[in-house]
Amino acid sequence: MPTRVAIPMTEKQFLAQVRELAHLYGWLFYHTHDSRHSPAGFPDCVLAKAGTAHHPARLIVAELKSATGKLTDTQVQWLTTLGQVAETVEAYVWRPDDFDSIVTCLSRQ
Repeated sequence: MPTRVAIPMTEKQFLAQVRELAHLYGWLFYHTHDSRHSPAGFPDCVLAKAGTAHHPARLIVAELKSATGKLTDTQVQWLTTLGQVAETVEAYVWRPDDFDSIVTCLSRQ
């Protein structure tokens, strides 16, 4: 099996990759273009998928970080709080190395 080599990726490139993946799997995708006038720490992305007769609706909030990016205390607070809101809210910190897990997360109903 070939060895996977991590390719350095900016958060902007990673965002584009996650956005494309979300649309591929039928998610609504939201990202604030310019967050300078928004409350500090709110997650980068909000993804929503309607439910079906056999699968509940899903809501994901995700903070995207480069391989070395650090979470601020405010980001941790937002993710922790949003993750506790309801069983259907999923809160994640995603990094480029998490790509396989992101595919699994977004491809399941």
